[in-house]
Amino acid sequence: MRRKYIRVGFTPAQSSELWDRWRKGEGLKSIGRVLGKPSSCIFNHLRPSGGIRPAERARSRLALTLAEREEISRGLVVGQSLRSIADALGRSPSTVSREIERNGGPARYRAAGADKRAWAAARRAKACKLARHPRLCQAVARKLERNWSPEQIAGWLKRSYPDNQAWHVSHETVYRSLFVQARGVLKRELLAHLRSRRPIRRSRHASAKGSGRGQIPDIVSIRDRPASVEDRAVPGHWEGDLLSGSANSHMVTLVERQTRYVMLARVANKDTHSVIEALIGQARKLPDELCKSLTWDRGKELADHKRFTVATDIDVYFCDPHSPWQRGSNENTNRLLRQYFPKGIDLSVYSQAQLNKVARELNERPRKTLDFETPAERFNACVASTG
Repeated sequence: MRRKYIRVGFTPAQSSELWDRWRKGEGLKSIGRVLGKPSSCIFNHLRPSGGIRPAERARSRLALTLAEREEISRGLVVGQSLRSIADALGRSPSTVSREIERNGGPARYRAAGADKRAWAAARRAKACKLARHPRLCQAVARKLERNWSPEQIAGWLKRSYPDNQAWHVSHETVYRSLFVQARGVLKRELLAHLRSRRPIRRSRHASAKGSGRGQIPDIVSIRDRPASVEDRAVPGHWEGDLLSGSANSHMVTLVERQTRYVMLARVANKDTHSVIEALIGQARKLPDELCKSLTWDRGKELADHKRFTVATDIDVYFCDPHSPWQRGSNENTNRLLRQYFPKGIDLSVYSQAQLNKVARELNERPRKTLDFETPAERFNACVASTG
């Protein structure tokens, strides 16, 4: 028997958060981790509008309201003339007449149904300038085929036709006509002629800088980390990361490189203050000899790493961009943690005691890389030797 899959969409709140994060420059995977959905779902939600947030719908101030339609309905029931109904509403008699005729005539008019149909009709696509001017559209398409950018095309049109507003079009209109295929103006194949060749519009903040990378002051590269850390010869060197769940929930994960000993910390938020406080709290539980360094990725949650170093005397090193293998032990541990905390689960519901219990279970598992000793056994031996 074939398994049936239920397609789960986005609630209005989730959709709003998705668009807010996309506008800020967050990537598909990052947004997916927060909302508990695969990146493909995020992409499919963005694609129909080309990555451009649809405008919030609002009724025109000139349109009839539901209350006015209810007045029309009541007037028809008691036999009022159209002119007297229009006078009571302060509307033109022709407005009332067309409203009634559009919705079944006096005998079949119903206010709620008329209002619903009017709201649905207002969603019809409004033709953009390129759709209204086929020759202009053809000229833009030809220039795109020659690998001109939309900004170059817009500038060329203004210079070539300075006195003809009909031949002026903004570069934003060209971009929207390419990315929003529902407009039916410029063919999707022309996207291949843009420099980025992206299928959807990205936020102007979507860059290494905009996502938080590169904003960490006084960063110390992993390449400056001592060789003794690299070969795991000495205990006390840690790798760290944030494990993310739904509803913008997170936890700190720490792994000691030599023993694979795991520590977990609950955080209220992923802002740098919350994460640094959690790291300081975990570091103070350990002997000084087992707190030598911490390796992290380029996430801006560690922007205040200097305060952490001052409070704990632990050096912080940062991985190269897009290089998770440089924190291999931590990445592997995060995968193990998904057995306890599946993707899409709200991590904020777990107490610190519950996180400690999960960490203890992991630390008491025999590990092949440790010749089937447990991380707890190796770590306790290190603690004993420092004592």
